[in-house]
Amino acid sequence: MEGASLHLHVLARIPEAAEQAFLRWGLLRDSSRSISDCKHPAFVLGETVQVLSWILLSLAAFSFQKTKSAKLPLIIRAWWIFSFLQSITSVVFDLRSILLDREYLGPEKWINLFILVICTLLLVISARGKTGVTLVDNSITEPLLSPSVGQQTETKRPCPYGKANLLQLVTFSWMNPVFAIGYKKPLDKNDVPDVYGKDSAEFLSDSFKKIIDDVERRHGLNTKSIYTAMFLFIRRKAIMNAGFAVLSASASYVGPSLINDLVKFLGGERQYGLKRGYLLAVAFLSAKVVETIAQRQWIFGARQLGMRLRAALISHIYQKGLRLSCSSRQKHTSGEIINYMSVDVQRITDVIWYTNYIWMLPIQLSLAVYVLHQNLGVGAWAGLAATLAIMACNIPLTRMQKRLQAKIMAAKDGRMKSTTEVLRSMKILKLQAWDMQYLQKLETLRNEEYNWLWRSVRLSAVTTFIFWGAPAFISSITFGACILMGIPLTAGTVLSALATFRMLQDPIFTLPDLLSVFAQGKVSGDRVAKYLQEEELKYDAVIEVPRNDTEYDVEIDHGIFSWELETTSPTLKDVELKVKRGMKVAICGMVGSGKSSLLSCILGEMPKLAGTVRVSGSKAYVPQSAWILSGNIRDNILFGNPYDKEKYDKIIQACALTKDLELFANGDLTEIGERGINMSGGQKQRIQIARSVYEDADIYLFDDPFSAVDAHTGSQLFKDCLMGILKDKTILYVTHQVEFLPTADLILVMQDGNIVQKGKFDELLQQNIGFEAIVGAHSQALESVINAESSSRVTSTENSKPADTDDEFEAENETDDQIQGITKQESAHDVSQDINEKGRLTQDEEREKGGIGKKVYWAYLRAVYGGALVPVTIAAQSFFQIFQASNDQSVLDLEIANKLGWCVFSVIQILGTIGVMSQVAWPVFAIFVPVTVVCFMCQRYYIPTARELARLSQIQRAPILHHFAESLTGASSIRAYGQKDRFRKSNLGLVDNHSRPWFHNISSMEWLSFRLNMLSNFVFAFSLTLLVSLPEGFINPSIAGLAVTYALNLNSQLASIIWNICNTENKMISVERILQYSRIPSEAPLVVDYRRAPNNWPLDGTINIRCLEVRYAEHLPSVLRNISCTIPGRKKVGIVGRTGSGKSTLIQALFRIVEPREGTIEIDNIDICRIGLHDLRGRLSIIPQDPTMFEGTVRGNLDPLNEYSDQHIWEILDKCQLGDIVRQSPKKLDSTVVENGENWSVGQRQLFCLGRVLLKRSNVLILDEATASVDSSTDAIIQETIRGEFRDCTVLTIAHRIHTVIDSDLILVFSEGRIIEYDTPLKLLENENSEFSRLIKEYSRRSKGF
Repeated sequence: MEGASLHLHVLARIPEAAEQAFLRWGLLRDSSRSISDCKHPAFVLGETVQVLSWILLSLAAFSFQKTKSAKLPLIIRAWWIFSFLQSITSVVFDLRSILLDREYLGPEKWINLFILVICTLLLVISARGKTGVTLVDNSITEPLLSPSVGQQTETKRPCPYGKANLLQLVTFSWMNPVFAIGYKKPLDKNDVPDVYGKDSAEFLSDSFKKIIDDVERRHGLNTKSIYTAMFLFIRRKAIMNAGFAVLSASASYVGPSLINDLVKFLGGERQYGLKRGYLLAVAFLSAKVVETIAQRQWIFGARQLGMRLRAALISHIYQKGLRLSCSSRQKHTSGEIINYMSVDVQRITDVIWYTNYIWMLPIQLSLAVYVLHQNLGVGAWAGLAATLAIMACNIPLTRMQKRLQAKIMAAKDGRMKSTTEVLRSMKILKLQAWDMQYLQKLETLRNEEYNWLWRSVRLSAVTTFIFWGAPAFISSITFGACILMGIPLTAGTVLSALATFRMLQDPIFTLPDLLSVFAQGKVSGDRVAKYLQEEELKYDAVIEVPRNDTEYDVEIDHGIFSWELETTSPTLKDVELKVKRGMKVAICGMVGSGKSSLLSCILGEMPKLAGTVRVSGSKAYVPQSAWILSGNIRDNILFGNPYDKEKYDKIIQACALTKDLELFANGDLTEIGERGINMSGGQKQRIQIARSVYEDADIYLFDDPFSAVDAHTGSQLFKDCLMGILKDKTILYVTHQVEFLPTADLILVMQDGNIVQKGKFDELLQQNIGFEAIVGAHSQALESVINAESSSRVTSTENSKPADTDDEFEAENETDDQIQGITKQESAHDVSQDINEKGRLTQDEEREKGGIGKKVYWAYLRAVYGGALVPVTIAAQSFFQIFQASNDQSVLDLEIANKLGWCVFSVIQILGTIGVMSQVAWPVFAIFVPVTVVCFMCQRYYIPTARELARLSQIQRAPILHHFAESLTGASSIRAYGQKDRFRKSNLGLVDNHSRPWFHNISSMEWLSFRLNMLSNFVFAFSLTLLVSLPEGFINPSIAGLAVTYALNLNSQLASIIWNICNTENKMISVERILQYSRIPSEAPLVVDYRRAPNNWPLDGTINIRCLEVRYAEHLPSVLRNISCTIPGRKKVGIVGRTGSGKSTLIQALFRIVEPREGTIEIDNIDICRIGLHDLRGRLSIIPQDPTMFEGTVRGNLDPLNEYSDQHIWEILDKCQLGDIVRQSPKKLDSTVVENGENWSVGQRQLFCLGRVLLKRSNVLILDEATASVDSSTDAIIQETIRGEFRDCTVLTIAHRIHTVIDSDLILVFSEGRIIEYDTPLKLLENENSEFSRLIKEYSRRSKGF
């Protein structure tokens, strides 16, 4: 409290000093009055009341410490603000009387100046609003335990802004420590201090939420109320900024109003000697200093306020994204929502900057008319009329600009939506050889956006032309009117008028920008407001019941649910379900029967039309499509929970992840790429399951978790997880594997959105309604496996040891462990020695250091509007996880050309000013040259820090958007785990990480601008002093006045040129980043003209692989090692192996998604690495592991290139079991497919992928887990279709369902990236110790219970 009391003492002394000053002022004023004044006791009474009030105010200040008041009362703050306004008004009138009425600077005027200084100090204190009393909590504030792994808090970096004193705030010298570090070395993100507490995203988000909730309670949620909330959020700081802006605008007109007096003084009116000249110089200088300080403060304040509003809006857009209902989510794609967060929020915050011009413009105009009227009389009204006429031209132009901005934003949304989809689905585009067609689609969208931009730029050129000519036009009209009216024009009046017209340039230039920014801001504000009003998930859809009040964990009574609210046929009808605590409930049925939807209605994700849903306990959810976050494996499993090693290791073991983690150089700290791109489908699924088990929830909802894993792993997961660790938990699991049904306490059979059967396994078999169709298909598959197994053992001897004993499996597992150990040792030699880089496929965004090279500027000038996002679409596989925001493109489109233009204009202006000044006051160069050198030294000192801050700011922007995109994808999982608050805090942390360098970057600009302005003021003061000191008649007063007229703008011009150069360099970072993306290593050529494959290639489909070695990155171990085999043409080859053994990597090598490190692959004697990628990929067909659909229509998804007739497409849909479903839709082939195909089940998406290959009909077909997400019955039909349609083709089938490959001609068995077996199924089964025999035995053993 000692520091607080010292601060308080100083604070209390201020009103005391003011009181004494006022007493002295009163006495002096009394003494200077004439005797006649004593006849008016009201004056004496007024002075007495004022003295008493200041005494009371002093006593109130002393009471702050006793009352422990941390904030100043509002009445005291208002008092001090009005005292300042009163004081400055007195000083202005004093200066006026000195200069015009030839009065001397008496004691009363000196006291007025002294009081102004005190009142200015009081104004600053009242603006900050703090008394200096700091309340310290004496309780223990340090945590007793340090945070666990995964919860490590970032090191706190002290915030110099929060501790700055008044002088440091005015001069921005609190930035000095940051510059000291930045000048010595390139700044790192840890070198940048934290933001001030009131600028932190959490504080701002909470404040905005309170305001918007309050407004919603009073007025409801609509666009107007959201605008009201924004206004209430910014009003206090905005009013303070407005005060500085008005003061700056007012001070800027002091100079023009005094030029006539200066010209008269230089012309010989020196009856008061040189003192009057020096007083004029002081007045000029004082006005420029006040203008500089006020201008820098309001500009800094506006930027800070913009940052605050941006943080609040980003956090609310993010939180809204986690609460959007399904129907609302389908209205706004990820690309659109990301545009709201990046482009629209930026445009709304730009409005904050320009808002101050609303009150500056009328003041500037009023002062301009006043100064003109003083010099030109009624001629001033002609000038005002001309000014208003030019401003009126803005109205139609602004309306046109507003319409164009809406078109630009719509076009940008379309491009960003398509770009996001292309980046997310890049792999399938490459596999299908559709990348160039989608690139052309992107270019078409970019051209559309470019056309609207070009119209906008042309319109801006028209407005710019009008307003550059405005000062000359206004001058001509004004002086012409004066001549016509006979008003005399002297050098002084003309120069004063010209200086005023130059000052009017600012409001005239600003007005088109102001209206344009308001037009853009209104469009963006309406878009964000509309999004914030979208319907949210109904939290009353699911009733939470306390655990003690019921024995049921899940109850659904008469439930009717639908994804579409306005529909006659709901998705789920008449759902009746009661699940007791600890029950295991299996859900089965055909593709599209409503299994996943049933889980969604329990989670509260699906709109409820009727009935009730009651849930008792916490939930954990494993979706069908694995949702993996960027980061390491451990963080994905812990999912925000504290690390418990014993529990963690137990879960890793149960989820069959132990061996996988041993293979990774960094174990569970291995970085996972975006959407788990460097993980196999099975590994991603098991990480998801481990995450759910670690959550230790009460209710588990598994959506077909075993489809992506092999039979052995699936059995282990079912045994060790569902029936092991989770044996006492309530579990509802969707499955297509019939072998997991017998152990269920309850089986639900779904059909067309109804639960058609429910009961135990034996009960359902006896009912003989529809369950036997599912079981029958599985029985046939099992029978085929058993028959194959039996036929291979006809020659077996009777005394051979039974092959399926537990002892044998134990021995096999030991052997497996030995192989794993050898593999791990080998991989350890292949990786980088740097432990931090080991096992890392992902790459941080590249950050340049040092100056912006000339190459960047030349690259920009060569191709300004080249569609900068286009190169990303043809980038290499290792950069699929890039998420390119639209912000760099916006900077390229709209800002850089403008900034470069201003640079050139600033240079021309300052050269003109220097030329004029050199004519009359050439000695000025004696000081101008060294000052200019100092200016450039300041700039050189400033640039290294500012450049790195700008780079850090732009780099820290991408993680916000990336995290948002990930959160939108996994919103249902985030809600199910109850993790919305944790993800909200992550978002706030990322916003702060961006705000830190951004805030200090804008502060660094103000640091430089303040110093440049003050140096310019110093040159201006020197020039004036020189002119005033010259002997009378030595210089032509008219020319001297002209020099001063130009010199008035010298500080702004010099600051403008330096500031524009720096700002342009910062903006060129966007070009630098886009060039970085364009330099990402591209794939091999799409077409090699001198090595074109024959039109009928591949004819036989013989695949010859020799010594193949593949790795995902140079610093990672090889995934495939020394692979050699020949696949005969027109044969069916099954590829099997444990999850993560390298099966899918072989397919990627076949399509050259990953280029071989060594070895060759030949198809029909043509080396695939020597031909173009399109020649290769266009001739092969694949159904990938992750089914992908694009936003659009059913037809567009099957035939994006429009090559086939409708009749042909209907035939294909019937063959892949989708014909009836599509016919039910009124739009038929034009049925809607939403973003990522979310309105179709995963099984249906896989069937669409099958439809694509049936249309393409290549001679080589690859099936990568093609039927993993469909039921056994549909699987049997698909397998039959493939056998019939591709009977004369080479077919490679990767499968975990062993029965789908049992009838293959050859079996290829993978283990740890090597081929360990390759023969016919019969030959492999004859050897009981073969890996294939083990897989068959495992499948048979798993199905024994069934």
